[in-house]
Amino acid sequence: MVFRKQGYPETNEVVVCTVKKVLPHSIFCDLDEYTKEGMIHISEVAPGRIRNIRDHVEEGRKVACKILSIDKEKGHINLSLRRVNQSQKIKKFQEFKQEGRASKILQDALKGSSKEETEKIAERIMDKYLSLTSCFNAIVNENLNIADLKIDKKFSDNLIAIVKEKIKPPEVKIKTKLFLESTQPDGITRIKKILDTIKKTDQSVSILYLGAPSYKIEVTSFNYKEAELKLKKVSESTEKLSKQLHCTFKFERQDK
Repeated sequence: MVFRKQGYPETNEVVVCTVKKVLPHSIFCDLDEYTKEGMIHISEVAPGRIRNIRDHVEEGRKVACKILSIDKEKGHINLSLRRVNQSQKIKKFQEFKQEGRASKILQDALKGSSKEETEKIAERIMDKYLSLTSCFNAIVNENLNIADLKIDKKFSDNLIAIVKEKIKPPEVKIKTKLFLESTQPDGITRIKKILDTIKKTDQSVSILYLGAPSYKIEVTSFNYKEAELKLKKVSESTEKLSKQLHCTFKFERQDK
């Protein structure tokens, strides 16, 4: 179960839908994240000519669709299946799965409260954070004052405990290649000292030997901004020590 959002989705938003009815030239779907229904015209099912629409969809199947247009007065939502690429589809279903897990966590934390109260709290969270998953990540990263959500303390304490037990903080990794050389007689000792200093800079910094004179430096953090600051600190300390020990060095950023 995923708690549903109020109102309408945004145009161009990718949403998860359940196919409800398949007609010769159109498909009607329930939007799993909203209390809304949408329609996919046969021209938006797949590229090229479609001989039989049922070759592409069937009732009960979950699909990722893009919102093409919304008529709020008539309550009509036009969807597209063919305009969602594989990468968007994978990402959307991953997010949907995470939100389902977050919904279960919220229900467990609010055991003893009524269904209406639970739904009201879920709505309050999603109004502020757009999703339960975003809210719970903020709890894990200590970036949320639970009092702002106006949840009864007996439930809020339980929610924090369960979230921190069940959800691992999201991590980002940035990598760079380090070229480190020395022409001094004790060059190996000097290079080892520089590498040891890098390791001591932060526990989230790891070094992998690639073969002289190359090393891979990997920095792990909860967000890119913090990871970039850590990498900058590593770079600055490496530059300073390399100059002191008369070693040559160069950092080469890696995207993957």
